[in-house]
Amino acid sequence: MTHSFFQPPRASRHALRNLRAPRCLVQPALPGDIADDLVAIDLLIDDGRIAAIDLAGRMPAEWGPDLDASMVLPGLVDCHTHLDKGHIWPRQANPTGDGAGASAATLRDRQANWNAEDVRRRMEFGLATAYAKGVVAISTHLDSLAPQASISFPVLREVRERWAGRIDLQVSSIAPLDIFLTDEGRRLADIVAESGGKLGCVTRSAAFPAETMPPDLDEALVRVFTLAGERGLDLDLHVDESTDPRARALIRVARHAVAQGFKGRILCGHVTSLALQTDEFIEETIAACRDAGIDIVSLPTVNMYLQDRSPGARTPRWRGVTVLHEMKARGLRVAVAGDNCRDPFHAYGDHDMLDTFTQAVKILHLDHPLSDWIRAATETPAAIMGIDRGVLKPGAPADLLVLKARNYSEMLSRTQFDRTVLRGGRAIDTTLPDYRLLDDLMQV
Repeated sequence: MTHSFFQPPRASRHALRNLRAPRCLVQPALPGDIADDLVAIDLLIDDGRIAAIDLAGRMPAEWGPDLDASMVLPGLVDCHTHLDKGHIWPRQANPTGDGAGASAATLRDRQANWNAEDVRRRMEFGLATAYAKGVVAISTHLDSLAPQASISFPVLREVRERWAGRIDLQVSSIAPLDIFLTDEGRRLADIVAESGGKLGCVTRSAAFPAETMPPDLDEALVRVFTLAGERGLDLDLHVDESTDPRARALIRVARHAVAQGFKGRILCGHVTSLALQTDEFIEETIAACRDAGIDIVSLPTVNMYLQDRSPGARTPRWRGVTVLHEMKARGLRVAVAGDNCRDPFHAYGDHDMLDTFTQAVKILHLDHPLSDWIRAATETPAAIMGIDRGVLKPGAPADLLVLKARNYSEMLSRTQFDRTVLRGGRAIDTTLPDYRLLDDLMQV
């Protein structure tokens, strides 16, 4: 069963004619455009790959259907998720809705329930959902305090192999920063290296849980860079996810990277407290990140959910997102991602990067003009992950989303539940996995 609004031809070689694509994602660039910086194209698919892209009306009608100006996008890329946490909300809700409550609830559930089978089934449920939504690549964090790392990383390796060819799956650790001052941190770095992952942590210390800038921050950062450098690992860090303007770890990360001559990629997620700093400090921090080659990912839906909550009937006063416009304008690579899904850190979500982008446009004002912001859910996260995805070009796999929407206004205004998802040029079944599949895991 599929909810797709059209079925492409069955022939291995066929055209999809009269489409609208974001100009910024079409390579090489084509002349001519319409509103919202879209370009009208015909697209030829041959043996599962894009064989040619031309201006609309150039390919013969007998090659394939006229899509009546439907939008086409490359497969979407989610560079920051937590598949190991996903879908535990029914058995472990977060009654406060804030970060502290989320951490406490997740700890309880992890200690009670996260055996290999539980993690695997919830992880594959998330992947199946993302696949049906048109996501082609995911980078997930795995909670990594002992003994969980020795459980979850082997599961990830197994699942990654099983999903190869459907979703490119990457992994990074997540643990308090000060773990890397211990032998446990060294062992974790070895597990990450064995798994072909990225070394990740939160720039908070378990030894000083109340401190946004713990006294062991710099010592631990030096150790993280050293462990990663010795093993040739990239870094993927949760940084300054706080409503406290005293949280200023991002600039420390950048300066340590430069001081140590770190050669790997560095992705920093959240950095929400930067939006509460002075303009001068924001500029200084962005410049330091540019010098260090740091990439940034914003998680707008989750941070709006978690941050600036109050136990009373008080309306939140700010959006809980970072200064993405300023970062992009100054040359940093910036992305948006889905983060948590139906767990104590975010009660909602459905692994849908098209929905994430739609909400990001509204939350972060990525509009008027929309310009090339669609890159933040396609080409840019793919580049951050080091994979060749997120663009429309000859030779690329025909892994596409075709939307009934004809322009950004229609796409952003109405949920594209009837999208056609193509993998290798063929429409896949977009029926979502039923939540009932996880019911037995929730009976605890």
